Amino acid sequence: MGVWDLLLVGLVLLLGLCGVLVPGLPGSWLVWAAVLWWALKDPQPVAWWVLVGATVALFVSQVVRWALPPRRLRAGGATPRMGVFAGVGALAGFFLIPVFGAIPGFMGGVYLCERLRLGGHREAMTALRTAMRSGGSSVLAELFTCLLIAGAWLGAVIWG
Repeated sequence: MGVWDLLLVGLVLLLGLCGVLVPGLPGSWLVWAAVLWWALKDPQPVAWWVLVGATVALFVSQVVRWALPPRRLRAGGATPRMGVFAGVGALAGFFLIPVFGAIPGFMGGVYLCERLRLGGHREAMTALRTAMRSGGSSVLAELFTCLLIAGAWLGAVIWG
């Protein structure tokens, strides 16, 4: 697979990661479709294993999301700015503390956004709890799964 093809797959993966944070966009489906496209264009065993792993991970993520409270982010006070802060925090955490850092990074991004907006620690913590209860945990589960898939793809491209 050429560099331009890999770049396009990476861009679709990034679009899918952004789509997780934006309501109405098929984020996890775009991530899966990008991995499928890569596996079909570069039919090596590692590509197929990444595709199988992505399929299983997304299935498990869907089951977990059904068990979590439904998304009512707007009612909980979530803003697009909070989504950006949470997404950047999750991405930074994913690379700073490999893989599992996405969870504290996501929550740290929400906290930072609310701290800047509200000004105090206590108010920001209350807003963080409200955001996580009103659907933030569902978004976090989906984003974490998509980051895990994107990381597996990137690892397979670099080392495979």
